[in-house]
Amino acid sequence: MPFALAVHGGAGVLPRSEMTDELRRQYEQGLLLALQQGFSALTQGADAVSAVVLAVSILEDYPLFNAGRGSVFNHQGQHEMDASVMDGRTLAAGAVCAVSRIRNPVQLAHLVLQRSQHVMLCGAGAEQFAVEQGMKLVTPDYFFTERRYEQFLQARRRQAMQLDDGATIPLGTVGAVACDPHGNVAAATSTGGLNNKRYGRVGDSPIIGAGTYADNRTCAVSCTGHGEFFIRHVAAFDVHCLMAYKGMSVNAAAHCVIMEKLKPAGGEGGLIAVDPNGTIAMIFNGQGMYRAAQVAGGDPLVAIY
Repeated sequence: MPFALAVHGGAGVLPRSEMTDELRRQYEQGLLLALQQGFSALTQGADAVSAVVLAVSILEDYPLFNAGRGSVFNHQGQHEMDASVMDGRTLAAGAVCAVSRIRNPVQLAHLVLQRSQHVMLCGAGAEQFAVEQGMKLVTPDYFFTERRYEQFLQARRRQAMQLDDGATIPLGTVGAVACDPHGNVAAATSTGGLNNKRYGRVGDSPIIGAGTYADNRTCAVSCTGHGEFFIRHVAAFDVHCLMAYKGMSVNAAAHCVIMEKLKPAGGEGGLIAVDPNGTIAMIFNGQGMYRAAQVAGGDPLVAIY
């Protein structure tokens, strides 16, 4: 059975005019590191869930991506992070939202899947659960980066000048999808949300069916983009539905959701998906999406635009 892994670092890519050679190298290095680690785990017998959690954890630790350490600031100048994981074998899922002291939110989402009877835990309750499970909380300064702080200040200035609503464009999400050697699929997604977002705002990333979905009968999906649109269109689940009920391929279903449904509605973004045969789809309707993928027996692919 062919196995495969794909990762994304968000659809909110820098314009080509702002992408220096050095910055491109750093983005590609982060994507490749996550891909290599996750793919190596699959090669050594790890299941799909373990592989996607590992890959997303690496992206969370990489400050260029909007998740974990690189998360954007909310309107209060704080960090509120969301993440989810889903196992296509059993439809078991775990999610956390609005956490602010969890170094790797995807790992906490995995613990919710493994060790609780719930699917989603929020805020202080999620962090209490983390402590009960032996996770160490980090201080807020762990998530501070000069780059994100300047983006936050710029958004606040534009808001004060009434140039826009202050949210600016989505700055991305990270995610991974995998098919293991047994044909099991899994997906994981993690984000810091929108820059200068309203306190308490939650996007699609932790919502099963919107930003993340996995079912061995069809595919695993991780989305990125303007979360409100992905929630309204139940985007990740819709890919599954098009495959399950209309018999579409994973690429056709992903294209339909991103290009024929979300784009006309104004929803900019993209998704990565994989089916139980190891076929990967990576579709986006904007100028780019940070992404990387590898199938057993093939070479790694890393791309931005």
